[in-house]
Amino acid sequence: MRYELYYWPSIQGRGEFVRLALEEAAAPYVDVARTSDDDGGGVRAMLALLGRDDVARPSFAPPFLRAGRLLIGQTANILLFLGARHGLAPRDEGSRLFTNQLQLTLADWVAEAHDTHHPISSGLYYDDQRDEARRRAESFRKERCPKFLGYFERALEHGRGRYLLGRSLTYADLSLFQVLAGLRYAFPRTMRRLERRHPKVVALHDAVAARPRIAAYLASERRISFNEDGIFRHYPELDAPSART
Repeated sequence: MRYELYYWPSIQGRGEFVRLALEEAAAPYVDVARTSDDDGGGVRAMLALLGRDDVARPSFAPPFLRAGRLLIGQTANILLFLGARHGLAPRDEGSRLFTNQLQLTLADWVAEAHDTHHPISSGLYYDDQRDEARRRAESFRKERCPKFLGYFERALEHGRGRYLLGRSLTYADLSLFQVLAGLRYAFPRTMRRLERRHPKVVALHDAVAARPRIAAYLASERRISFNEDGIFRHYPELDAPSART
């Protein structure tokens, strides 16, 4: 089966978590909005599919994945599906649910990272909410980001292996890699300070980056660069060190 991934063509965003799973699984897929003709036909096709009244189980927003007759929305839901199909999730129910739990926690972290630069509304420009963004980013740097990092550091300690569930890679490991990579781009000074306290998370990032298929993907043109239109954005004033550093 060749999957069809529908997501915006110029940002990593939430679609990148799905891309990483597809790349690691060596699953044939088409990134529809990126591989269609240059006149925006892929984006129009995606938006048309979102707005069709005859879709019985519509998605709220991208990303969504077409797999045969299935049309699957929400990043964690897509990964739950792909994980079971491509060996990126455990077989026993408890571990499978825990993997999904980890992914949902990562989704919360991603949402909070996004809200550092758009704390009031995604419909407003960053310049319209700079003061609020500084306050939100300070809380994220001092309180929320260390809390999430600490949680995943403990999860890795309990897993007693290279990955979150031990010796076997899951889609949650790929997603944690992506979150750390995004935070390094958005908050480089903050992450240099925080990573010293979370060596297992850093080691996981490096282990995922070294996997042959992921390494090939990261070096390819298929990997979109981080930029100031995506979830992880680098605004230097939001990465100011705290008063204690």
